[in-house]
Amino acid sequence: MMKKLLFLLCVFALAEPAAGAGPETSIVPRPASITTGGGTFTVNTATVIGTGSDKELRRVAALFAESVAPALGGRMKCADRGAVALSTDDTLAAEEYRLEITSSGVAVCGGSAQGVFYGLQSLRQLLVNGGGVLPVATVCDKPFFEHRGGMLDSGRHFWTTEQVKEFIDILALHKMNRFHWHLTEDQGWRIEIRKYPELTRTGSVRRETLVGHGSNSTEYDGTPCGGYYTRREIREIVRYAAERFVTVIPEIELPGHAVAALASYPWLGCRGEGYEVRTRWGVSEEVYCPGKETTFRFLEDLFTEVLELFPSEYIHIGGDECPKTSWKSCPLCQQRIREEGLKDEYELQSYTVRRMEQWLRARGRRIIGWDEILEGGVSPTATVMSWRGSEGGIAAAKAGNRVIMTPNDHCYLDYYQTKNPVLEPQGIGGCVPMSKAYALDPYDRLSPDERPYILGVQANLWTEYIATPVHLKHMLLPRLAAIAEVAWAYDRRDFEDFRHRMEALRKCYDTAGYNYATYFFDGCDE
Repeated sequence: MMKKLLFLLCVFALAEPAAGAGPETSIVPRPASITTGGGTFTVNTATVIGTGSDKELRRVAALFAESVAPALGGRMKCADRGAVALSTDDTLAAEEYRLEITSSGVAVCGGSAQGVFYGLQSLRQLLVNGGGVLPVATVCDKPFFEHRGGMLDSGRHFWTTEQVKEFIDILALHKMNRFHWHLTEDQGWRIEIRKYPELTRTGSVRRETLVGHGSNSTEYDGTPCGGYYTRREIREIVRYAAERFVTVIPEIELPGHAVAALASYPWLGCRGEGYEVRTRWGVSEEVYCPGKETTFRFLEDLFTEVLELFPSEYIHIGGDECPKTSWKSCPLCQQRIREEGLKDEYELQSYTVRRMEQWLRARGRRIIGWDEILEGGVSPTATVMSWRGSEGGIAAAKAGNRVIMTPNDHCYLDYYQTKNPVLEPQGIGGCVPMSKAYALDPYDRLSPDERPYILGVQANLWTEYIATPVHLKHMLLPRLAAIAEVAWAYDRRDFEDFRHRMEALRKCYDTAGYNYATYFFDGCDE
């Protein structure tokens, strides 16, 4: 009887503080350290954000005020001084921040305005979770990986400028800093090029789209589908992203996934005629012809305009899923192989990639390519994006190439989220639940000397089977949060702790009006 009484007293002692506990310090991605204290500080629309005379901090403060307005019922004001004080400290790394909440105010200090921005993303989560009531705490934090990315495929289905901006907002909420924008495909060309107007006049529109899954359907909707981004719209999106400290990396596919370009200018292909913007998904055997000098002149003209629009150091040139069938029967491609002393068509692809890399490097840019660029030999200065599992990235890192890990078995968010996909909207196949995305190890099978070649990780959202913004966010959220935690907090992950913290981030999704999949929260994604 005495033991039972002691047990009940212990249970009561543990439970009592929780009953009167203040707001939690739940933040995703997981910070490097959190020290909690007693007391709270309440933020409301009368609370002022102090930025001093720093215009960049004033801009960051305005973005924060806008993001938390739905939770507070109105916007906070910005002034030189305020109870929420923003500042920078150059002894911190650029993306590092320190967030201090006391009973009398809040201080957010970053190594740069970018660090302050990330500190405010953490403050946003605490504020929304606590309904404006903040716990007294000190958060010290910085990211683990340099490249923390998200990819959106605008080639298969076109997304409006506002929808792309929303995607960038979601990346920023998760402290992601790279937006990989897939702009050209067999099924649609999405970027305005002044010198080649047929790319958007013809290449941006397919006459109809497959209904159902590409593996077994022969039905089409009979409705034209198209769209493209003007130069002005692209500049607007690049500016919008930069304000949120997100770098836009454009992807212009070569030498494969180019049917929309061939339909626009048939002389770009080996056959030279009879091309149509593709209406089915999958891989086409029709690709650019590297046997023609006119192909390279086109690509150089094209990238000249791409570089005018995108200031990013990196330019993604694709390089994946390029069948060699047309090259084998093309006299000009075979002549190129002989003249350049190439062994086969795989080396012809490497020749094409290296030639464009040299052209881009001469203009101060670096290339990223999918892991197929390793086939036939790759330049040591190329960055490899490993998608067919991690093997390509491992091989590239061991060879001394920079690597971004985005293996399909962990990072492809067009895959289903549960083992019972009958209950889900259509996906391409496969299964990547939250636990699988969270389990990504970018350093798998790499020695300490090889690990520095891993720049970071990325979530990829291909859109063959995603045609609406509601479906897109359903696939993106909450799984993006798992990839974000790998990228930001690789050295301090804990899945059960993450599961608990996600309830707070979920409130941010709700407050922002983002729909999301609930399988993980309902415990039915495994």
